[in-house]
Amino acid sequence: MSRPTVFDLSGRIALVTGAGSGLGTEFAEALADAGADVVCADIDAGAAAATAARVEKYGRRALAVTADVSREDQVREMVAATTAEFGRLDVLVNNAGIADAHPEPVHRFSSEDWHQVIDVDLHGVFYTAKHALAVMVGQGSGKIINVASMWGLAGSSSVFPIPAYSAAKGAVVNLTRELGLEYATSGIQVNALCPGFYRTRLAGGAYDDPDFVSAITAFTPMGRIAEAEEIRGPAVFLASAASDFMTGQMLVVDGGCLAK
Repeated sequence: MSRPTVFDLSGRIALVTGAGSGLGTEFAEALADAGADVVCADIDAGAAAATAARVEKYGRRALAVTADVSREDQVREMVAATTAEFGRLDVLVNNAGIADAHPEPVHRFSSEDWHQVIDVDLHGVFYTAKHALAVMVGQGSGKIINVASMWGLAGSSSVFPIPAYSAAKGAVVNLTRELGLEYATSGIQVNALCPGFYRTRLAGGAYDDPDFVSAITAFTPMGRIAEAEEIRGPAVFLASAASDFMTGQMLVVDGGCLAK
C-alpha cells in the first residue's frame, strides 16, 4: 500500500525499547511498515528476536538486542550496537516500561515496588534518551518518542491507585517538554505519546478480569478499549516528517478520557 511521502521512513534507523511485547511490538512493526530498519530491544532476548523476525517480514533489516533499560551500562551498549550495525540512529521509541505490580494507595504501597517502577519507567527513559541524543546531536537530526500515559497528565485513582506509574509517567511528560526545548535548534524533535487503555499484557491479567474491563470501558468516552495496533498511526506520525514542526508535546490517544 502506498503512503504519502511525509510519512515515509525509508532509509531511517529506528530503535524501539520494550519491543518484545505489547505496544513495543506494534511500534516496531509500524516503523518497519513505513520503511525503517528497526533495532528491537527488550530485557527478554527471545521476545526481542521474535519481534525482529516480524520486522524482517516487511523486507526491512532488523537487529535484536537484549537490554535492561534500568541499567545505564546496558543502555550504552544497546545504542552502541545500533550505531555499529547501522551507522546512525534516526528514531528512538522510548517505550520500555512496567506497571505497579500491586496497586495500592500510597500508605500501603511497597517501597520496593516504587523503586522498581521508577527505575524502569523514568530512569530508563532518561538513560536511553541521553545516549540516543549523543548520537543524534552529532548527526544534526533525530526523533524521540517517549511513551508516557494519560496518567502522566492526570491522577489515576478515579479508576485505580497506581502511584509509582503515575509519578513516573508525569515525570516523563515534563522531561519530554524539557528535552523538546533543549534540542529544538539541533534538528531533533522530542515528543511523547500518552495512551489510554490499550489491550496489552502490561496490566498482567487485568484484561481477563470482567469487572476491570467493565470499569475502564465505562470510564472511556468512546466506550471501548483500544486494540494494540491502533497505536501504529500516532507512532508513525511522530517518527516521520509529518511532525517536523512539533516538539515538547504530548499526543494523547485515550478515547476521550482526558477531555472530560
